[in-house]
Amino acid sequence: MSFYLPLGDDHYRPTRSTESPWDTEMQHGGPPAALLGRVLTVDGLRLARISVDFLGPIPRRDFRLEVAPLKPGRLTTLNEARMIVDGRVAVTARAWHIAPGPPPPVTTPPEHADPLPPSDGRDGFPNYDGWGYGEAIEWRATKGELGVADGETHVWTRVRMPLIDDRPLDGQDRALIVADSANGISAVLPMDKWLSIPPTMTTTLLRPAAGEWVHLACRTALTTDGLGLTSGALYDVDGRIGEVAQPLVIRAR
Repeated sequence: MSFYLPLGDDHYRPTRSTESPWDTEMQHGGPPAALLGRVLTVDGLRLARISVDFLGPIPRRDFRLEVAPLKPGRLTTLNEARMIVDGRVAVTARAWHIAPGPPPPVTTPPEHADPLPPSDGRDGFPNYDGWGYGEAIEWRATKGELGVADGETHVWTRVRMPLIDDRPLDGQDRALIVADSANGISAVLPMDKWLSIPPTMTTTLLRPAAGEWVHLACRTALTTDGLGLTSGALYDVDGRIGEVAQPLVIRAR
């Protein structure tokens, strides 16, 4: 099992593992973000920032990808990718890549997340059993409680399957697959009564995740006029690897 099946000629088929909790016929934003990040990879450079724009609900149907260079360079590059479903651009992403270089004379002390807790035998996303994306990831909370709307939750995640069928999952994939979950994890309002929709998501990475587990420490703040902002820090077992930000549309269902 994987999130996507390659069909050739830059065409892909989403599997049930991309399924959104809002609509079973749509995709969660995490797998598309990771897939666009994967096709934007630049040899010899490392992803530093990716901004993913969701131009509407993402149908869980066959699609094709397009990639275009915007700013080539030896030290930095900027490229764009588009996911096109039924002739419509559903998702776009712009990614900055930076070339690694010699170590600087100053070392930043590592900042670590809370330790990985033991399994409670469930490791699922409560109240949303049966939706593909939620089942494709193992979840273990270290602060707050999954499925409880208290505005801040920290959780270790482990993606259970490859992003693309028959291709190994890497540390960048693991981080981007879960980054767009920050708003749902740290929701302030109950998800069965309120929509919390991020039209865009930006993830900045120091480096890819090492190992199978990625920790997301996220919180959400709301305004009095229907907007919100989710921010989160990403960690692996060795320390902090980046951060995610999502502006939100908050509306009653």
